Amino acid sequence: MLAGAVPLAAACSTTDPAKERSGGGTLERAKQQGYIQVGFANESPYGFTDKSGKLTGEAPELARVVFKELGIPDVRGVQVDFGGLIGGLQARRFDTIAAGMFITPDRCAQVAFADPDYVATTSFMVPKGNPKGIKRFEDAAKQNIKVGVLTGAVEADYCAKLGIKKGNVKTFADQPSAYEGLKAGRVDAIALTRISLADTLSKHPGAPYEVTEPFVPQINGKEQFGAGAFAFRKADGDLIKAFNDKLAELKQSNRLLSIIQPFGFTRAELPGSHTAAELCKG
Repeated sequence: MLAGAVPLAAACSTTDPAKERSGGGTLERAKQQGYIQVGFANESPYGFTDKSGKLTGEAPELARVVFKELGIPDVRGVQVDFGGLIGGLQARRFDTIAAGMFITPDRCAQVAFADPDYVATTSFMVPKGNPKGIKRFEDAAKQNIKVGVLTGAVEADYCAKLGIKKGNVKTFADQPSAYEGLKAGRVDAIALTRISLADTLSKHPGAPYEVTEPFVPQINGKEQFGAGAFAFRKADGDLIKAFNDKLAELKQSNRLLSIIQPFGFTRAELPGSHTAAELCKG
């Protein structure tokens, strides 16, 4: 599972931290060394290692295109549990998070996001026929249903704010373990993005589960718009600007969809004109 990752020692920055804190250094270092290191959580289809050990997924493949055009030919991965991605970035284990991470105000306080590269809706994985009729988090709260979420993912926050008891929220490190939790009866449903759940279910043909119709959660009457993006250390202003400029080119030339489409993304998941600044406001 760790194939495609690099040793911790190699993942640490070798440049002057003070220089990087001043806003320079990381982009130039990556160009000079010929590679950049990205953190990923082994969550398909966002960022994962395939059966051959290659780092791939929506975010890593987009990273390869963007960074190659910025003069950085190689992208190397460092695998971390989703909940440890921001800490790993801040500790300089890698230089950007390439894991489809949603932009939220809380996360914006810790890291700097690029503009979004996709948008996504929420769904549940439930037994076929959806016998408990779970369509939204509020349905799960009313029926005292146990819901599986991933460590550090936004769905845990949705559960807490929409009435699901803390004891009914079960946290899993990754999609495979969440699926096994559902299979074993530890949870009644898994809450994730529609794309993630559809991808998971595709790996288990004939399984007695289904993915519910996607929706956008509402908290206090406000839609919780889900948009994923790369995250950077706040000091790396030059790297963020270069990434955003290149991403804008890909959007304007209609190249973005061709990069992410192989991983189940459609035109409906394109981010449009949404920006990180807008989404960080909540």
